[in-house]
Amino acid sequence: MKKPSLLDRHLLAANKKEIQLIERRLFLKGTFSMGALALLSGCDLADNETVNRMLHGMSRFNDEIQAKLFDVTRLAPEYAPNMITQPFPFNAFYARDAVPIVDASTYHLELLGLIRDKKSWTLKELGELPQVSQITRHVCVEGWSAIGKWGGVRFSDFLQRIGADTTARFVGFKCADDYYTSIDMATALHPQTLLALTFADKTLPTEYGFPMKVRIPTKLGFKNPKHVMAIYVTNTYPGGYWEDKGYNWFSGL
Repeated sequence: MKKPSLLDRHLLAANKKEIQLIERRLFLKGTFSMGALALLSGCDLADNETVNRMLHGMSRFNDEIQAKLFDVTRLAPEYAPNMITQPFPFNAFYARDAVPIVDASTYHLELLGLIRDKKSWTLKELGELPQVSQITRHVCVEGWSAIGKWGGVRFSDFLQRIGADTTARFVGFKCADDYYTSIDMATALHPQTLLALTFADKTLPTEYGFPMKVRIPTKLGFKNPKHVMAIYVTNTYPGGYWEDKGYNWFSGL
């Protein structure tokens, strides 16, 4: 691989943020961590378009590899009650006082896309379905983690109940705070993926996602949407709030 030219070094410096994004977000836990600098230094960095094309190509490659390695039968670790983090951290793309307030009495979970029964669901109806709980670790892309107890409806059971097309590629989520994200169908069907309605055996607090959070212990925290208002099933890539800004889409642990 050739030594980067002065121009290349200048462009690498100018795109430091994007390169750090690759090293921190895309090559999770050191997987394929050959280094963005080593990869990019042999390329023609004549403009930002070249860099962005490379970064997006690397992201797609990383998504494909992680999807192939994902095992729906492999469970995330679960923990004893005395290991629960106290207090559990609040985290969002806004301050705590900006958390959306959703009226429980008027809440209806909207269903869209490749689903046979698209009737909306109230919180009462969701609470009457069989409930399960888990004590699992939330891992944030920012470098911290915390253990919490979540309870709710196993997502795979809910998808079966509503007649979702489980051969479809993606499941997407729309939230009350304008957040949105999406996951692969294999993750949606994972036995630990929950429509979480409770936290620490109590109604899900507003700051942790009331009225409903999708708890996915096999993925990084930003893939666990809060304040979920709609779920849809599709074969068209849905993207996500952070994913559309450059974060790795699959983001599995």
